[in-house]
Amino acid sequence: MTDPIPLVDLKAAHAEVADEIRAGFDRVLANTAFVGGEEVRAFEREYADFAGVTHCVGVANGTDALELALRASGVGPGDEVIVPANTFIATAGAVARTGARPVLVDCTPACFLIDVPAALAAVTPATRAVIPVHLYGQCANVAELAAGLPGHVRIVEDAAQCQGASRDGRTPGQGTIAATSFYPGKNLGAYGDAGAVLTDDPVRADLVRAMANHGGVSKYSHDVPGFNSRLDGLQAVVLRAKLRRLTAANDARRAAAARYDALLAPLADAGRVVRPVTVAGNTHVWHLYVIRLPDADRDEVLGKLNADGIGAGVHYPAPVHLTPAYQHLGHRPGAFPHAERAAGEILSLPLFPQLTEDGQQRVVDALADALGA
Repeated sequence: MTDPIPLVDLKAAHAEVADEIRAGFDRVLANTAFVGGEEVRAFEREYADFAGVTHCVGVANGTDALELALRASGVGPGDEVIVPANTFIATAGAVARTGARPVLVDCTPACFLIDVPAALAAVTPATRAVIPVHLYGQCANVAELAAGLPGHVRIVEDAAQCQGASRDGRTPGQGTIAATSFYPGKNLGAYGDAGAVLTDDPVRADLVRAMANHGGVSKYSHDVPGFNSRLDGLQAVVLRAKLRRLTAANDARRAAAARYDALLAPLADAGRVVRPVTVAGNTHVWHLYVIRLPDADRDEVLGKLNADGIGAGVHYPAPVHLTPAYQHLGHRPGAFPHAERAAGEILSLPLFPQLTEDGQQRVVDALADALGA
């Protein structure tokens, strides 16, 4: 029996850095620098340089990073925050945790990123922020958003899926504030939960650091209401080791995406598959390779692939407004048709830097069989 092909191969990723991480863990254990410490400070400097921003504040996870970025931008109870309906639930969850209300808008039909004109049309006097979600590895149009927003609305970027991506030369957090996640499956993944806030704004960076440390930057100093959301030294070791390889890993993802484009061409020409679109100006890092199946039962195809050892998945099976958690927003099916159609048709194929050409051929062959092509 042939080996299965996972959606993401974390074992292969670990094998590349195992010795380096073991040595780093030994340093942390010897220094007992379990929370914060030099490994965390070094990672923050290194990731800020990589991301092209002045400040990086490591925190416990990506959801906390987004909540902290929102709070540092003045979002709180009674405010509205515009969020795309096509996103992971944590985007809306971070808004809800501030006491603000998520205001949902549709995505674009071609690439599933936030519909900027719809977002601008949704702005009210109560709107305090808009969250453009940089989805699947490419960036939403922050420049267009910024040009159309009134002065009382801030941009808070959800950059959990685009480590190393840019749009027209701009990276997330430049001139705004952005949150990212280092969940294990991300392009830059920790060995557990971790996240960071990125910005060029020293005031908001300091506020995030204080709020994430019980409201102060030194022990028993509590200048603002806060909570506990700190990056630990062991995760920083992992992230530093992987960061040194991230540019090469993103290049490998681009090469794999290009191979998929070529391998899927016959199915695309036959109308059975719609391949992902890279928006002009985007430097895509291919966190996910997401196709559409416009004339097939997606869930049936997914089941056949999984039964054949192909670790395909769905990101995401329901738009935010059709989840029980957010039914109180009052949206019915049909409210956001592009997001709803995407949820029924999209399929994420295995994609990771170590994926071989033979492995991709197996994936595409299995997909063709599942489609009856």
